Amino acid sequence: MRVLMVFAHPGRESYGAALFATARESLLRAGHEVEVIDLYAEGFDPVLTAEDWADYLSDTDRLIAKLDRHVSALRRAEALVMVYPTWMYGPPAILKGWMEWVWLPGVAFDVASATKKRATGKLQNIRHLAVITTSGSPWWWLRLIRDPGRSMLTRGYRVLFHPRCRITWLQLHDMNHRKPKDLKAFLAKVDRRLSRLGGEKNRGRGDECRKSEA
Repeated sequence: MRVLMVFAHPGRESYGAALFATARESLLRAGHEVEVIDLYAEGFDPVLTAEDWADYLSDTDRLIAKLDRHVSALRRAEALVMVYPTWMYGPPAILKGWMEWVWLPGVAFDVASATKKRATGKLQNIRHLAVITTSGSPWWWLRLIRDPGRSMLTRGYRVLFHPRCRITWLQLHDMNHRKPKDLKAFLAKVDRRLSRLGGEKNRGRGDECRKSEA
């Protein structure tokens, strides 16, 4: 399977970097073709300029050409794996900016045809989305506030993918109070789950799903 890994963490020696390395090694060991976009390492600029904003719909092809490497990687991928820390209830600004920048009209979606209609997805090539993240908040608090970061990706963005796209969500909560044994156990869980990417059955419990969520 062609897998695109997108990593967003500024710390080269961080636990997030360890999660990324573990996931990548697991995918390679399983025989997948892995392409990596390391946003902080390459200094990706997530800021949409006034000029580019003006061309967002009127000259989208110019923006696609400007971001050709990223757009091509997204279009090639059969699975998308995102590794990042959850900050302020969502992905880091650099990753959110990457999605806003690279997931352009004509690439990730077609603009809605009329009022009360939603955009239609164009990333039918993506059949599996996997998210590996950490958060300082406890699980119960995120559930209470309806987990905005997870909802954004598994509901809002998921409709852009193949209708039978599966989702794997791996999150370590209470990150600031975890002991070394907890960190080690989560790394092992990531290794185990990523080694099965693409061959998993739908087991419920909210980790994988096949139905499109509007």
